[in-house]
Amino acid sequence: MERQIEKVNHILEALPYITKYNGKTIVIKYGGAAMVHEELRGSFAQDIVLLKFLGINPVVVHGGGPEINGLLKALNIKSEFIRGNRVTTPETMDVVEMVLTGRVNKQIVSLINDQGGKAVGISGKDGKMALAEKLYMNIDGEEVDLGLVGKIKEIDTSILDNLRDENFIPVISPIAYSAEGTSMNINADTMAGAIAAALKAEKLILLTDTEGILIHNKLVTGLNRSKVEEYIASGDITGGMIPKVECCITAIDQGVKRSHIIDGRVAHAVLLEIFTDSGVGSLIE
Repeated sequence: MERQIEKVNHILEALPYITKYNGKTIVIKYGGAAMVHEELRGSFAQDIVLLKFLGINPVVVHGGGPEINGLLKALNIKSEFIRGNRVTTPETMDVVEMVLTGRVNKQIVSLINDQGGKAVGISGKDGKMALAEKLYMNIDGEEVDLGLVGKIKEIDTSILDNLRDENFIPVISPIAYSAEGTSMNINADTMAGAIAAALKAEKLILLTDTEGILIHNKLVTGLNRSKVEEYIASGDITGGMIPKVECCITAIDQGVKRSHIIDGRVAHAVLLEIFTDSGVGSLIE
């Protein structure tokens, strides 16, 4: 009986959040361990399906770096990274698009559909959703050419609006198009942030392979722009976490209510972050 009462209490804890987010859009960047381990893949798909059944509109944007690395290696194509960005030649771009849109995207769609959802896989090129321009990396005052790596210039949400109205769950690979019609490789966090901003989403959630934002090995949450900038300046936030927090801040500046960096290694991390008081990561607002 105690266990049954505990289950009811968990439902009651979630009730205010279910009411609050009903009809709202939540953009989730899916990547890291959550995409690799079978148990986590299943729990993520269940989370997305449940959100939709509860009247929330999840939009999934995914990465796929390890899969790209594997195929590039098999094809004997060298891959170079500059500050976390893959230098993308036309040859590399063919592999990136094939893996992300042709393989990984459809695997995620199948996972969600197997759990009872109605997922549709698209890329930023479909419906001319994501227009990008060339990204140059500034290193020591010099602009470095990364090849076919882009930054988002414009998001047209028409296709996403139509999918929402028809009760589908969009699953988006981070491939955009340029004004010249060229495929562009987009950082998945950046793509998720831009889509969340365009949709004026209630939340942007980034799944990572850490607990969240760690300062002196302690998880911190409830951050704002000034606090994030302070931690970056002091060197407490470094490396790959910097573009993630900057993505979250930019999304908030552009109309997203709250951003979260959460631990994707935890089963049902998305539900825990949205529907519990404590959550499983760092909140930026």
